[in-house]
Formats: sequence, structure tokens, C-alpha cells
Amino acid sequence: MSRTEFISISKQELRGGLRRVREIISRTATYLRPAVQLVGALLVGRAPLVCKLAARNLFHDRLRFAATITGVVFSMVLVTVQTGLFASFRTMVTTMIDHAPADLWIMPLGTRCFEDPALLDERERFRALSVPGVAEAMPVLVSFAQWHMPSGGTTPVLLIGSDRNELGLQPWNIVAGNLYDLSVPDAVAVDRSYFERLGTTGLGDTVEIRDLKAKIRLVTQGIRSFTTTPFVFTPLDRARSYAGISANKATYLLVRLQAGANAESVRTHLNQSLAKAEALTPDAFRSRSRSFWLFGTGAGAALFAGALLGMIVGIVIVAQTLYASTKEFSNEFATLRAIGSSARYIYTVIIIQALLSAAIGFGIATAIGMVIVKATADSALPVLIPSGLMVGLFLVTVAMCVVSAIAAIVHIMRTDLAVVFTR
Repeated sequence: MSRTEFISISKQELRGGLRRVREIISRTATYLRPAVQLVGALLVGRAPLVCKLAARNLFHDRLRFAATITGVVFSMVLVTVQTGLFASFRTMVTTMIDHAPADLWIMPLGTRCFEDPALLDERERFRALSVPGVAEAMPVLVSFAQWHMPSGGTTPVLLIGSDRNELGLQPWNIVAGNLYDLSVPDAVAVDRSYFERLGTTGLGDTVEIRDLKAKIRLVTQGIRSFTTTPFVFTPLDRARSYAGISANKATYLLVRLQAGANAESVRTHLNQSLAKAEALTPDAFRSRSRSFWLFGTGAGAALFAGALLGMIVGIVIVAQTLYASTKEFSNEFATLRAIGSSARYIYTVIIIQALLSAAIGFGIATAIGMVIVKATADSALPVLIPSGLMVGLFLVTVAMCVVSAIAAIVHIMRTDLAVVFTR
């Protein structure tokens, strides 16, 4: 192929690509225009005829309209709860990593997640401090221990031992007491949501951890573990005593870098210097933790499958209800076609019906979702609906309704016009 031919073919392909882009933009604008018109009409108090027709078709049979909205609401509540649980899972498995003021994490080789405690030797800390670019490396202990309840019996807890400083892993969302109270001998911090699990009434109660005295001096709210094992914060030396671990051991080293140091370069040097440990950035540690819970255990996979199944069920429910609702007016739409209404006009009416159903159904589902969020706020696994997820759910609702409307459009456009004259 000559250069001239190649340039000619390239120009043709470019023109063809631009033509296809213009067609897509034109079609998108065609279907977005009714929505823009509807918004404008609502703002000025006047709706065009196509919107009035869509609304009257939708609200004419109130029983069928209620069934349609119920289907949308039920499916969206199902999807909202499942995706909200999945969002809560993603947040809870990395909550400690998110709140640790560390540039890098040093951990034993093979650590899969934050709740996978193994021990580092103190010599790893000195190796880390010898690496150029490392300003500080603070030890943190994470270990399981037995909590002895005042009324009798024991329950496992996860100790978080860290000294009180800028780089320490300290409790947050404090509702009673303050961080200075943890300096008092035998002081520990627990979350309010675990009071019943720990057999305590709150601030000031005295318990035992591994047969050693402990007193609740600080209470938090919302610091929960995905495994439902309560977190117990205490200073590092005290955590070692409660866990029965020697003074030269730790689970993690939180690294703060010197000003201007490159995190990736320092991480590479650390991994070359450390003997039985590895360094990870906070993002890499989050990714590893989520991957472990998603694919290494059945818990995350079950939540993910539940969210996906909820979405599929929601799409099917919405498709059935909207399709049946629109199909009910197939004779009326055939009449419009018989008197000269264009196909685009019919499309617009049906899609506006779907958008109205989506808006009303999503509004009711959102209200129910907020009630569920508040009801589960203090539970072991709360439902979380961040703003980004809310926008995504709205787009999913609109997409489900529009796809269902398109299915109805196909049926209506195939309806024989002769039925208008045989009724």
C-alpha cells in the first residue's frame, strides 16, 4: 500500500468515526431533550402535552401504578441494602489502615490483612531506621486476648497497643473520656456498640484481660470490626502485658518519611534491608486486605454475590412491572400511531413514563434506605450509603426503567394498527 493510499484510507476512517460520534450525540440529545423539557416545565409550572400524556397514562390506573411503584421500590431497597452492606464491608476491613497516620507499613512476611497478627522483632525497627528517608518507625501491637466479663464468662477481643504520639494508632470518635485518660494505669478504650458483648455498662467499669486488671477510661462510637471481634485500645506496654508478649515484639511498624523522601524508593530500600518483614504503602495494604476478605474467605464473596443477585432480581422485577404497565396501553398507543403520531413521539411518552416511575420509586426507596441506615447504625455490620453510591443507585434505577421501557416499545411498535378498528 502506497503512502497516498494509506493517507486516503485514514482520512475515510476518521470521517466515518466522526460521523458515528455525531450520530451518537444526536441520538443521545434526542432522548435527553424530553427530560430537559420536563424539568423546565416543572420549574415554570407548565408541562408539554407529551409529559401530560405520559403522566395520565401512568396515573390512570392507580392500582397498576401502585404495583409498578411497589416493584421499583422493592427492587431498589433490595439493591440498596445489599450494596450498602458491601460498602460497609469495604470500609470496615480497612478502617484501621485508613486512620493510621503512616506513610508506609512494615509487617511480617505473608500478612494478609490487619486482623492477621504475627510478630516482628525489635531489630526490624532498627533496620528500618537505618534506611535513608525514614524519619520514624513506631511499633504497634495487634493481638487477640481473652476479656473476662464481670458477670462471668469470657469473650475474645483484639488488642490495639500503641503509644500516644503523632504516629500512633489511637482511638477516634471519642464520646466519653479523652486520650490522656489512657495514660492512667490499667486504662483501656472500647466502643459503645460492644458494651453488651463485653458485659459492661460503660465508662468506669473494671474487668480483667488475661487475669490482669483493666478499667474502661475511654469510650468510642463506630469503631467496629468486620469480624465482630471488639477492638480494645491501650498503650503499647500494657497491650504486651495483656497479650503475654515480650517487650521486644510488635505486629506493625508505622513509618513516617522525611520531608521530600520518595515513598516508593524508600519502600524498595526497606524491602531490601528487612529480613523477615516487608513494607507496603497504605493503598497496597488496603488492596491486600480487601482482596483477602473478598477472595480468601467466603464472607466478602457472599456480600458481593448478594449485591449482584439483588441487582439482577431488581432488574427483573422492574422490567416485568413496567412492561406489563406499558403493555396495558398498547391499544391506546396504537390509536396514536393510527392518527399520525410519529414513532419518536411514542418513544418519548413511554420513556417519560419510565423516568417518572424511576423518580418516584427511587424517592420512596431512598427514604426507606435512610431508615435502614439509621436502624443499623449501631449494629455489628451497619448499612452504609455514601453519596457516590446514592448517585450510582439512582443511575441504576433510571437504567432499569429505561431498559424496561425499551422492551415495551418493541412490543407496542409491533402491534397491528388494525386492532384500533376492531375494538
